[in-house]
Amino acid sequence: MKDILYRLFEHQYLGREEAQHILANIAEGKYNNEQVSAFITVFLMRSISVDELAGFRDALLSMRVQVDLSDYKPIDIVGTGGDGKNTFNISTASCFVLAGAGYKVVKHGNYGATSVSGASNVIEQHGAKFTADSDKLRESIDKSGMAFLHAPLFNPAMKAVAPIRKNLAVRTFFNLLGPLANPAMPAYQLLGVYNLPLFRLYSYTYQASGTRFGVVYSMGGYDEISLTSEFKVAMPDKEKVYTPEALGFPRYEDTDLWGGATPEAASKIFDAVLTNTATAAQRDCVVVNSAFAIQVIHPEKNINDCIAEARESLDSGKAFEHLKRFLEVNS
Repeated sequence: MKDILYRLFEHQYLGREEAQHILANIAEGKYNNEQVSAFITVFLMRSISVDELAGFRDALLSMRVQVDLSDYKPIDIVGTGGDGKNTFNISTASCFVLAGAGYKVVKHGNYGATSVSGASNVIEQHGAKFTADSDKLRESIDKSGMAFLHAPLFNPAMKAVAPIRKNLAVRTFFNLLGPLANPAMPAYQLLGVYNLPLFRLYSYTYQASGTRFGVVYSMGGYDEISLTSEFKVAMPDKEKVYTPEALGFPRYEDTDLWGGATPEAASKIFDAVLTNTATAAQRDCVVVNSAFAIQVIHPEKNINDCIAEARESLDSGKAFEHLKRFLEVNS
């Protein structure tokens, strides 16, 4: 590892196979925590390359606990994290909106490393138990439209670095890898990123993967559609800049989306959204992210129709009903 670090400190890049080999060694505990921390920190000081990202992804997928849910043709809605905004669990709430609208969702998530509440935090706050059992995951999708894959159960590398990530408390390349390493390899994915270089990086990566994708970037620096600013969306056949006003939404403030100081506070906002007692900003943010996820699955649909479909899932109580069904299966 010492030689690798010296090379990286001299601004050299790793090849795809080399990156794969190093991450496999990290997962096997071949380097000490200080070396791993130094290695991770390099990628905060310079951009990760397409080959490095692909190699790290190759390592994660080669070591993953495999689960075949391909017959459901599910979608995953996820942000990279690391935007420093400490929002509530917008992507996870959107997953239940899609389940309520009749779509199948396989959410890949973890505890928050750079925010108070990650997807695993809010799921756990509701008393749900994590599982890697395929039969249980299938039962969850069949009954609630949603299965949750807690990343450390499915990937030893994620588990090996979890304490280091938590102690560093800054975004790392593992934030970038999580969305690409969903062990179920979902047919569809909506991904939020927090800056323009990542928007480009993921767009290129997805174009080569065959996954039907949407990549979103709010120009205020959010890794989801925040409705606080213009936002950019890339899909396989288009790239477009939207304003909140053009889609019929107000423009909100950063403080409107804050997730609170504790996982319990973020969980209360999550519940408020799904029970229609949230603020307009919290609700609209989930609606618009859900709408673009629907368009990833059905690109022929007008975005305004997708927004109406997402609203109906919330207004009718279907989104909350599917959360309750999910908890019945998983608690």
